[in-house]
Amino acid sequence: MKHSIFFLFALFSVSVSSQTSEYQVSSYLTEGTKAPNTHYIGEAWLNAIIHDDNELGYNITKATFKANSTLDWHKHSSAQVLIIVAGEAYYQERGNAPVILKQGDVIKCEKNTEHWHSSTKYSDVTYLAMYGGGQPTTWTEVLTQAYYNEVAEKLKGN
Repeated sequence: MKHSIFFLFALFSVSVSSQTSEYQVSSYLTEGTKAPNTHYIGEAWLNAIIHDDNELGYNITKATFKANSTLDWHKHSSAQVLIIVAGEAYYQERGNAPVILKQGDVIKCEKNTEHWHSSTKYSDVTYLAMYGGGQPTTWTEVLTQAYYNEVAEKLKGN
């Protein structure tokens, strides 16, 4: 019995160590690629963690915006969820007041809802964006530096 247990243990150890790994492992910890300076002000890096995966049907992108950087007004053909991983962000949907989102906050934007989000004036932000695959983002209006500054002033101290 003792020899049988030893044999099974040895066989299991060899079979586990002889397996080859075909997994595709990536990391959300990498900074990503500096985004081309279109549809936003400032500096941004994007890391497409899951992108155009037909089986899953959604994308996950990690975005990092340096302080004083913002996206233009836009909308998506599916709902979008933002998970704030680090820092602070401004977020606003058309017709609603802007708010500050902080590390740990999660917000859902319904499909076809015009909105914008960004770092705050004095804090970088990193967030995970989850949204449906398929149609690309629809950019609707440039968010000016003057408007961004007004939001920053209004939310100062919050």
